[in-house]
Amino acid sequence: MSRVIGASLHGIDGVVVEVEVGLSSQLPRIDIVGLPEASVRESAARVRSAIRAVGRRFPDRRVTVNLAPASLRKAGAGLDLAIAVGILAASGEVPGEALDGCAFVGELALDGRVRPVPGALALALALERADRRELVIAEACARQAAVGGELQVLAAPHLADVLAHLLGGEPLARVEPVGDEPDEADEVVDPGAPCLSEIRGQEHAKRALVVAAAGGHGIFLHGAPGAGKTMLAKRLPGLLPPLRRDEAIEASRIHGSAGLLTPDQALLRRRPFRAPHHTASSAGLLGGGRPVHAGEISLAHHGVLFLDELPEFDRRCLEALRQVIEDRSVAIARADGLTRLPADFMLVAAANPCPCGFLRSGLRDCRCDDAAVARYRRRLSGPLLDRIDLHVPVPPVRWRALLDGEGSGATTAELRPLVARARALQIERAGVVNARLPDRSLETRVAASASARALLARAVDRLGLSARAARRCLRVARTLADLEGAPGVDEPHVAEALGYRDEGSGGGPSGSGSNGWAGT
Repeated sequence: MSRVIGASLHGIDGVVVEVEVGLSSQLPRIDIVGLPEASVRESAARVRSAIRAVGRRFPDRRVTVNLAPASLRKAGAGLDLAIAVGILAASGEVPGEALDGCAFVGELALDGRVRPVPGALALALALERADRRELVIAEACARQAAVGGELQVLAAPHLADVLAHLLGGEPLARVEPVGDEPDEADEVVDPGAPCLSEIRGQEHAKRALVVAAAGGHGIFLHGAPGAGKTMLAKRLPGLLPPLRRDEAIEASRIHGSAGLLTPDQALLRRRPFRAPHHTASSAGLLGGGRPVHAGEISLAHHGVLFLDELPEFDRRCLEALRQVIEDRSVAIARADGLTRLPADFMLVAAANPCPCGFLRSGLRDCRCDDAAVARYRRRLSGPLLDRIDLHVPVPPVRWRALLDGEGSGATTAELRPLVARARALQIERAGVVNARLPDRSLETRVAASASARALLARAVDRLGLSARAARRCLRVARTLADLEGAPGVDEPHVAEALGYRDEGSGGGPSGSGSNGWAGT
């Protein structure tokens, strides 16, 4: 018998797996038990070939491999290395004391090479919590596993190198923990990122984009095709501050579990920007499958989720977003348990005013009748739109204004420090950005004047705002005050915040509210 510690992915979390190997005097055969998926059962052939490739003799007896806990399904090829080491230890090729405090993770090639596995960071964090001292892992993903810093990570290029290390020969190379400093190939600020000043006109929309970035608010851009909605959305990540270390570790854990990190990318530095197509399935957008994998909303954790052509998405997916926006996570229920995936993102949505896109745009005549427009707008429910803080009309910019280059405004580099200062005030005051302020502390954190509260009360009655929408207006007003450095919220801040909810007026300089989405 031998016992070796490995790890397997369950969703985006690592789970410690105890690999028990027993040899018995029966017909030669290898059995793997403990709810293994197909990829784990196939490890028998890989392990047999790899052991022979390094000059060791595979046992001519019955080999039983038990993966504990047996109640949890195991998927992926990351247990190959642990199974191989366990078989060699059970047959006396490796001393048992050499395995104390050590864990093994990696996929084996037929010639004994140790290949990388997805989710190295998640697996390493799980092993740290299990008080493992040392992790032997594939060389290509060793830097990702070393992000946590508490676990000693050893890079294993080949099974022969692992055996030499365990037998007291040449030790495996130790990987230094990854610090906070960005690598040369992974700068925090992308010099090639699009700049906000490249958008001519749309000053009202650009102002709203800065407000959204400063407070972490969701934003809904609506207007005719070609008005610049997608251009605006793609420039939002450049306004956001870099990920804090705790945020970077969490985002890297999710992306690593999905296999989206390159071998030389140990830690995400920039906030993720995800823009799924409107044909995305429910599992692709929200997460799911077997084994459970993260969807686009979880891949956008601590970043931006851009849903272009919002009414074209599946209605059930959009309605599911309502709970996700409130809880900042998605719960995926299966018969064998509940998996909760983080989904704390900034939502940027874009839509046309009608199916053809030109309703009262001033560019061309709309071809849609009233019934078609009503059906199109019913694709977005009021409760969903009610959960988006900023509703911003994006009117078409006249060709002459594009040629003259009028109103290019400030650059992204000039606005980024303003956003960072506003966010720093919010973190110092409440520990979260304004969009995440809990309702129970909203009144004390906003610190609205009596005249500001009176203006909001009148607007709620006149515009028919829900209680949720009114509270979101207070959060936006608090962000506007933070951008000015004001200690409290006053009447002008509430008035501007209401301009982002009143779709009849829109608040834009071009009288652009005429194409707004009514009913929120």
